[in-house]
Amino acid sequence: MATRRPLQALTRHASALFSKNPSFHSLPTPPPLPIYQPLKTLTSNFSLIFSNPDPTRSLTRHFSSKPRIGDVNEDNEHCDEDEDEDEDDDESEGVGDSEDESAYRCSGSKREYTPEEKEVEAAAIGYQVIGPLQRSDRVFKPYEPVFAVVQVGSHQFKVSNGDCIFTEKLKFCEVNDKLVLNKVLMLGSSSQTIIGRPILPDAAVHAVVEEHALDAKVIIFKKKRRKNYRRTKGHRQELTKLRIVDVQGIEKPEPVVTEKPSKAPGKKTEKVAVAA
Repeated sequence: MATRRPLQALTRHASALFSKNPSFHSLPTPPPLPIYQPLKTLTSNFSLIFSNPDPTRSLTRHFSSKPRIGDVNEDNEHCDEDEDEDEDDDESEGVGDSEDESAYRCSGSKREYTPEEKEVEAAAIGYQVIGPLQRSDRVFKPYEPVFAVVQVGSHQFKVSNGDCIFTEKLKFCEVNDKLVLNKVLMLGSSSQTIIGRPILPDAAVHAVVEEHALDAKVIIFKKKRRKNYRRTKGHRQELTKLRIVDVQGIEKPEPVVTEKPSKAPGKKTEKVAVAA
């Protein structure tokens, strides 16, 4: 109110002055002085400050799992830029990816291995796939007093023919496939022992894939006291069951047949009573 009164008095004096002096009528009339600035002008100024420069995009926040079309296009542009930068780095280093690897990265499907790559990876684990077991194959033999220590992956097993072992799941082999375990560390029998340095090149252990199975469930439980933190998870390891059918690379002793002494017929053991 204190500021309005001087402004109102000033406007009255100015209007009286213009009305008494006719020479001032020829001059352009100035706009009237505002008594107070309304709230709309302030809001209009703030709207200019916070106005969106891009009318196509709104300032609203979308809480949805599906992105908007504009955001998807921008993300694709950023991804293209990142891929271009990566390609430039690869070219500068002199190392380029093949078309198969780039197609594998783009598609989320499993990688397809060539026969050469399968052989290389299987040899690194410690086995070689020969082929499926046929009905005419007579691979199962009676027990022989020979043992071998083989390495499959990161585990070692002491085996003889007829034994069953469970290894981590072996790739590139199916049930009833014949395998050769070529990482033999030691061979032994009743008469001799052969130790490799670290592998015996001329030794081999033949096996047959019987089953691909899952191990018993293992519970992983984590807790932090006084933090309200508890996590429980389960895990079942994939396993492959192998049946050992033959051990090669060592002289196998001939089985010795021991005949049991037969009792002579007609003779009976007589019991003698002892007087107390």
